Amino acid sequence: MPVRSTRKENPLSPQARNLLLNLRFARPMLSRGRPALFEIRNGPMRDENAAKPNLRVLWRPLAFIAVLLVLWEIEIRRQSSHLLPGPWGVVGGIADLARHGLLLKYVVASLFRVTWGFILAVVLAIPLGLAIGWYRRAEMALNPILQILRPISPLAWIPIAILWFGVGDLAAIFLIFVGCFFPLMLTAINAVQSIPAVYVNAARNFGLGSTSLVYRVLYPAVVPNLIVGLRITLGIAWLVVVAAEMIAVSSGLGFLIVDARNAGNRYDLVVAGMLIIGIIGLLLDAGMQSLEKVKSFRWGYSED
Repeated sequence: MPVRSTRKENPLSPQARNLLLNLRFARPMLSRGRPALFEIRNGPMRDENAAKPNLRVLWRPLAFIAVLLVLWEIEIRRQSSHLLPGPWGVVGGIADLARHGLLLKYVVASLFRVTWGFILAVVLAIPLGLAIGWYRRAEMALNPILQILRPISPLAWIPIAILWFGVGDLAAIFLIFVGCFFPLMLTAINAVQSIPAVYVNAARNFGLGSTSLVYRVLYPAVVPNLIVGLRITLGIAWLVVVAAEMIAVSSGLGFLIVDARNAGNRYDLVVAGMLIIGIIGLLLDAGMQSLEKVKSFRWGYSED
């Protein structure tokens, strides 16, 4: 007669058994911390896989730009009028600007206006937005006027800017300030209101004062959203300064485009100005995007 074993069968599923085996393997590594475990088990594979996307990030945009340049040159040569310049004509226009000392002058003038207008908006809009988002009554009182002023285009303020500040840098800086102020304020308000109430209540239950609450709860919670808002708003500032320089000032990249068009149909300088504007905008966006990689700025609430 066969002897029945008193040993119970393992009720665990294959997935559960694999999980237990992984935990058993990981037990000696727990003293070194969780990051070390992931580096040992998954590190080499991640490094090998990370190299391939980096190569794709490099060669795909370059290949696409090269194709566009070739198509651009072919299309220009097919035209009989040659009104628009080709790639080499644009390069010659940029070299002409650099030779006469106008390239650096116009770039610095545009960056000067963007810097001051953007900084003024950051200094005023973010604290005000945080205060409005934190205090419900302030939002109820100021929200109607904000919603009325927010949809107004910054370019609609050009006549008022010229009336108040005249033709010059102050008018352009004011237009940039207006273009950045409302998006930044709304970003700050939304960032504060998106903080889960449980974290604020927990901080208050632990007896945190107003200063500690701002530093340890409010600041780390809103910074990721603010960085995204700053990145978007800086692009708006760069758009506004080009439009403002076409009307309100007599220098800068926007003025370069209008002046080249009116002075003698120098479309090589027009396209050169457009290309410089795009390159500088790309660099500004890359600079703002690099802030997202700062460890102290990457903190955010987790649902884990």
